[in-house]
Formats: sequence, structure tokens, C-alpha cells
Amino acid sequence: MPDDALPGRRWRTSRRGLLTLGGAAVAGGVLAGCEGAPATPRAQDRVPFYGAHQAGIATPAQARLAFAAYDLTVNGTPEQNRAALKLLLTTWTAAAAAMAEGKPVPGDNDNLAAPPADTGEAYGAPPANLTITFGVGPSLFDGRFGLASRRPAALADLPRLPPENLDPERSNGDLVIQACSDDPLVAFHAIRNLARLARGTAVMRWSQLGFGKATSNGEDQETPRNLMGFKDGTRNIDGRDDSLLDGHVWVGGESDQDWMRGGSYLVSRRIRMLIEAWDRDFLDDQQKVIGRFKYSGAPLTGKDEHDLPDFAAKGPDGEPAIPVDSHVRLASHENNGGIRILRRGYSFTDGIIPAQGELDAGLFFVAYQKDPRKQFVPLQRSLGAHDALNEYIQHVGSGLFACPAGVPDGTHYWAQRLLE
Repeated sequence: MPDDALPGRRWRTSRRGLLTLGGAAVAGGVLAGCEGAPATPRAQDRVPFYGAHQAGIATPAQARLAFAAYDLTVNGTPEQNRAALKLLLTTWTAAAAAMAEGKPVPGDNDNLAAPPADTGEAYGAPPANLTITFGVGPSLFDGRFGLASRRPAALADLPRLPPENLDPERSNGDLVIQACSDDPLVAFHAIRNLARLARGTAVMRWSQLGFGKATSNGEDQETPRNLMGFKDGTRNIDGRDDSLLDGHVWVGGESDQDWMRGGSYLVSRRIRMLIEAWDRDFLDDQQKVIGRFKYSGAPLTGKDEHDLPDFAAKGPDGEPAIPVDSHVRLASHENNGGIRILRRGYSFTDGIIPAQGELDAGLFFVAYQKDPRKQFVPLQRSLGAHDALNEYIQHVGSGLFACPAGVPDGTHYWAQRLLE
């Protein structure tokens, strides 16, 4: 949704789940052939995997999203479970680093007596700016791994935040992977292969495919439109602005857990839009609900998209020109004590809701921040209590994850400081 906020079917790693994911991904791209040497990816199509921060957070938003949460299935002692988790994360990190380079998942792909190390559908395709971002959920810090004392205070369970009617089967999870790419097949390939590598240790809890990035976060990107037809993310944090990132996104010395420094907290919300009701609303009302003109993207007090909203301005009737219950007003950092978050949302559509015959479509909201207790939660409480947009949306899925700092080089793995 526009400006600083609007935070948004569950598949296990079953045949049905993978086919559902695969069908949507393949519809957007052509399967690569499996003969001949892989094409050399172009340098400009690559986002470095290694670094101080994980890629896929401040990285300019790519065109497509594949997002999946996983539950760990280990049942040994805490020490045994932690060892299994370490092995999984070591394997995942090596695979993610290779895929970010446009290379197959490491392993023996020529052994005719064993399944190939890589599933092959992206063989020969460049990475198309693939980023793979990893996080851990609050449930990881129960008694299974002996990590309870290492749970950050900022990873507190989210309270109930209307307008929500959350489906537990597409919420939460022990681990999360966000794969973004300009090629939908490449993003799907990453999720598919990590799910395959996890078998025996973790299963996919739920997943979401996204298209048509629903926000801009830098690199002079044109502001995209969401499924309501409004420009989305006009005032989002620019991923090139280090001062804003340090102030609002990257966890620093204020953290009670050293392993989270350099990381960020991810909040996901699957937000269903009541498309049919919205489409019947008058243009004037739509613009007042959002607080912007639909076609130019300008605030109701301006002419151009990037004009600053004038929240003090009055209309001809003496009422605020930008209504007090408009989304723009309630989401703005000026009216929330300076609170800002970095958004990376995507539109989604998953067919229809059979009982209603209405589209199951909307916004898969993804946001990064230093501390959800001080950023997302108060922001969403304000929106949930007063936002006129609530008439047209409902939050039906949710997730909270701690995304640790980046992997410095090939001798390290995701969340190493947490486990060691």
C-alpha cells in the first residue's frame, strides 16, 4: 500500500504443494533445457551473496517473489537437534550462494545412480538478480534446540492486530526463506531446491508467490501500482540511504543479542483485498481512503507524486484536505513519532475463494525493521484502529522472523553466531 506502511494457502512439501508452486512459476517463464553447458550469467544480473548484511533487504526490489516458511522435524536431544540444524544451514548456505551466482546446487550431477544435486529447471538461466534471504522464527527458541536464552527481546510474538483473521496454517514457522528475482522460475527454483535439501530435517509449512512488486525502495525505480490501482511505496525508505537504514532497519548495539547485530527483523502479512467491493467504490471515495490521487500518485494537497503531503491543509469544506482516516495520513512517519520501516511487498493472486466466488488476491506485505515492538506493532495498531482502508482489506496470514547479519565468506553459514 502507499507510503510508509500497509503491512498480508499453505503448502507442505507434498506433491500438491510443489505442483501449486511450480505451476505458477512455470507460467511466468520457460523451463531451461538440460543439455549443454550452463550459460555464463552476466555480471550485471548478479547480487553478491556474501556481505555484512543479507541481500534481499536493502536490495532494489526485483520483479518476482517466492516466499516459504519451514518447520523443523527433528526429535532428538537439544544437542542432536542443534547439530542437525547446523548441518541444514551449512548445506542451505552453500546452495544459496551457488544459486545467487547462477550456478547449480553443489553436488554430483553426473551420478546416474542417484538423484541429481540440482532439480534443473533453471539450468542455464542467469540469476536475474536473485537474492535469498534467511530468517528464524520465535518458535525456534523453544526447548528443542537449547536456544531459549538466545531469543532476542525484539522477537516477541506479535499481538493481535486488527483487521486480522489469521489462518494458523499460513502463519509463522521455525525458519523462513525469501527468494526474489527478475525471473519467476529462478525464484521458484531457489525455494524448491532448499525445500528438497531440507527433507528429513524440515518441511515447508506455507508459501506464497508474489508478482508485480508493490513498492519501490531505490535505484530510481518507478513507483509500482498495487491491485487497487494506486502507486505504492512513494515514501518508502531508499535502500541506498545508509543513514535511514542504520536508523530504522539494521540492528545495532542496542540489541540484547550480539548474533543479531547487522541483521533485521522481518514481518510478513498476507493481506487479502476485497477487490470486488473496492472496484464498485467511487473514484472520489477511493482517493479519500488512500489520501492520494489515483492516476498521478500525488497527495491530495499536491500535483506531483513526490510532493510532500500537507497534513495541515484544509479543503473547501473546512475539513482536512487529506482525511483524518486516510491511509497516507495514518501511515506517515510525521504522524507516528518518526516511525519508519523498509517495505518489500508484492501483489498476489491465488485463484478464487470457492464459497464466495471472489478473487483471493491482494498484497503480500513484507517489511524490515530494527525492532517490530517499536515500529510495526504501533504503526499497525494505529492503522487497525482508524484506517478507512480496513473496509476493503483483511490480514489472513502473518509471520515474524529474525534475519541475522550477512554471511562474510564461504567459510561461514547462515546464523552461525546464533548456533556457535
